[in-house]
Amino acid sequence: MCNQYVPPESYDEFRRVYDYEVENLTGNEPWFDEAFPDRTLPIVRKGGAGLQLVKARWGMPSPPRYLSKSGRDAGVTNIRNVGSPHWRRWLGTEHRCLVPVKRFAEPGPDGRPVWFESADGRPMMFAGICVDGWVSIRKVRDGETEDDLFGFLTTEPNAEVGAVHPKAMPVILRTREEWDAWLNLPWDEVRHMQRPLPDGALRIVA
Repeated sequence: MCNQYVPPESYDEFRRVYDYEVENLTGNEPWFDEAFPDRTLPIVRKGGAGLQLVKARWGMPSPPRYLSKSGRDAGVTNIRNVGSPHWRRWLGTEHRCLVPVKRFAEPGPDGRPVWFESADGRPMMFAGICVDGWVSIRKVRDGETEDDLFGFLTTEPNAEVGAVHPKAMPVILRTREEWDAWLNLPWDEVRHMQRPLPDGALRIVA
């Protein structure tokens, strides 16, 4: 599963790469240069009078049966089974988001990350879901915290990813039309987007 990716370095880079009109609520400081689970990272979601660029914690709520004995919830970063009742409640437009990404990693046969980026330079965003104000124990030492959370959908891999990681790849959207559809259309009209990129759309980064 994808548990590492690289977001844009800052709002300025996001604006330059995506040319997507959003209200920036992330501040002006640089973002992380690499994303790992449980970090607070930029996402695009509906809010206010339009779209907002905000920060949320990577890892959606886990099904209750997977919580530790202490009640700790490590979070679910990648979502595949959207037919599960646990995930169906968050498939509406009010819980959809986009996750800007420059490149992402999948574990290779030796367990080391193999990095992928757009082969033609087209911008990419993961098809995400999010929830605001979720109360849980993310770290035992912190006790209960209230967080905005996100994760993204996965699907079967295309040829490039499948050659090194045959289990899954993130659902990636690459056009303004796809981004707008994901954020605004009913689930029945976007469920087909849970599909791999066409073969040849990605390349391995040295």
